[in-house]
Amino acid sequence: MIWTPRRALIALIVISAGLRLVWAAVLEPGNDEAYHHLYTLHPALSYFDHPPMMMWVESAGLWLAGTVTTFTIRLGFILMFAGTTWAMYRWTAHWYGEWPGFYAAFALNITGYFTAAAGVFVLPDGPLLFFSVLTMWALSEALVARPGRVLPWVGVGLAWGGALLSKYHAVFLPVSAVLYVVATPAARRVLRTPGPYLAVLLGCLVFSPVIVWNATHDWASFAFQGDRAVGMRFRPEGPLIVLGGQLGYLLPWIWVDMILVLLACWRIGRRSAGIGRLAVFLAMVPLVFFTVVSCFRETFPHWSLIGFVPLYPALGDKWWKKLVAGSRWMPRRLVIGVVVPVSIAIFWAAQAEYGFIRLKKEPTMEMSGWPSLAKELENRGILNEPNTFLFTTYWFTSGQLAYATDGRVPVLCYNPAAPHSFAYWSTPEQWVGQNGILVSLDDRHDESEGYAEYFRRIELIGAFPMTRHGSPFRTVRLYRCVDQLKPFPYRIERRAP
Repeated sequence: MIWTPRRALIALIVISAGLRLVWAAVLEPGNDEAYHHLYTLHPALSYFDHPPMMMWVESAGLWLAGTVTTFTIRLGFILMFAGTTWAMYRWTAHWYGEWPGFYAAFALNITGYFTAAAGVFVLPDGPLLFFSVLTMWALSEALVARPGRVLPWVGVGLAWGGALLSKYHAVFLPVSAVLYVVATPAARRVLRTPGPYLAVLLGCLVFSPVIVWNATHDWASFAFQGDRAVGMRFRPEGPLIVLGGQLGYLLPWIWVDMILVLLACWRIGRRSAGIGRLAVFLAMVPLVFFTVVSCFRETFPHWSLIGFVPLYPALGDKWWKKLVAGSRWMPRRLVIGVVVPVSIAIFWAAQAEYGFIRLKKEPTMEMSGWPSLAKELENRGILNEPNTFLFTTYWFTSGQLAYATDGRVPVLCYNPAAPHSFAYWSTPEQWVGQNGILVSLDDRHDESEGYAEYFRRIELIGAFPMTRHGSPFRTVRLYRCVDQLKPFPYRIERRAP
């Protein structure tokens, strides 16, 4: 059989999706995933943490499967990443050719964070990646391939609206486009056409559910996300943390190639307008922004990764040219590029299941052992007690607890400053007079003392180990909190859902 780019693409999508489906089936949900699953149980126009696209994607996967399991809550995201792979291929093929398009899609599928977290888990990054690629593709048509035409801007507006509904990082897309237009004399004439303004209007219309939700909830989500990007304390180590996160999440050899591609696009873009120049602006705005913010505020390592997405087409072209030129090292690099992430995935799944590396704190701990906790609660009869709810101090442990107990008993988060969406999924008044079971993890012996004024009596009713594959690795303490006396207050402004 003769391998054509399209046949290679189909094989890539089928094989990579198959590997992700297996990984999705064997891993318990992570902290964010268990919490995000609650979105589907509380449908809304938007949420405190994120816009609603993540809920819609998960719901689509659950509808296709007809059941709720750890595998099916991830199904929609795996299918969406297959769509992202196709979109990356088509976008790149339009500018560089079909084989570069395949290698751009291939590179995306062996990039650590994108192929794993964004390609499997119930996170906003998967939908953001999909709609960002569509938006960048549409922008390249509107600004470079067919400037002055209105129709491509319709695609820009709709795709950008989808990106906004996925994650607020999508605000960098129009900022990048505006800077490109301002800095590129040949592109400035598009400002005299209705296209850009139509795109902004369409994007805002698509995004309107989030605006409506925030307007009726004291702009809580905008305030929360905005607060994460500002701060005054100088942190000189911040850029190093951002750099380390990029190296770890992209994998070092891909990061190095990406930086070289960015520099090459910069050199080409200085001499002429085109897809390379546009890619530089699409990349540099988020990369520079989060590097600067990291100097004053703690950031998550993956926030800046969206800045590398517009570089994949040029990376695919670079890899293809090296192969055509007969590079001896390039085939080996591609093989290593496959073997390493697959090996990491196998190791991660084995560690999460068996915990053979014993550390006091390691990443897979948070996604392991929750079924054992739920089973202990059931054996103690707690899941059948009337007028009783479960609660923890942290939104992510409450999310895991709610997922593990499968909705058999209400689960709350009693944290006055950071309850996240738990502050909106019920009213504090409705739990007065009921009994709470505080689920406390690890060595927080004094955790119950913070709730003494809200209950008539609090008593320790038991301690037991959380287990994975039968081996204990964390300690759980249960406190019975009898007769809640008054509503638990949240410091964030809230209104009834």
